[in-house]
Amino acid sequence: MPRTSAAVAARTASRVLAVATTLFSTRGFADVSVDDVAQAAGVTRGAVYHHYDSKAGLFRAVAEHLQAGIAAELVAAADASDSPAARLRAGSHAFLDAITRGATSRVLLVDAPAALGWQEWRRIDAERSEVHLRDALGDVLAESGSDSSLLDALTVQLSGAMNDAALWIAQHDDPTIARPLAHAALDRLLDAVTV
Repeated sequence: MPRTSAAVAARTASRVLAVATTLFSTRGFADVSVDDVAQAAGVTRGAVYHHYDSKAGLFRAVAEHLQAGIAAELVAAADASDSPAARLRAGSHAFLDAITRGATSRVLLVDAPAALGWQEWRRIDAERSEVHLRDALGDVLAESGSDSSLLDALTVQLSGAMNDAALWIAQHDDPTIARPLAHAALDRLLDAVTV
């Protein structure tokens, strides 16, 4: 019986997370209550609190889930390339596309810093996406024999530039115009790093 209970609990937690992801993405953190999530997931409010200790805890789980998905996409794109510079470029472009898909940028770049606090938001980003950016930049610097003392500064600056580019795409009147421009600008930045 415990196995069945654990499986049911895991399915419930997964359903709550999926529903919360949709609601937070479409309506924003401020306009979603735990009751909204429970009702949409077809569970009790107590079930939501059983799996996620608070609305902020649920939102943190959503942010971590979205960041993990983005990290998986950028790693897959980078791994398909054969040189450090090509891996950096492919992963960076994959990040920009993944974070601007749907309303992901709203959750991760607009609501998360306010709802979770800047330090927690930075931790989530650093543990999932930024760590791969740092590794790719480190490989590029090592291959070119460049000064590795700039690694941390390059990582945070390129990460910040890509996050702002994602916001710019998401808030642009016509994202289909903004996306290729953001990618072209990203290539210019990467050219400076990979020379």
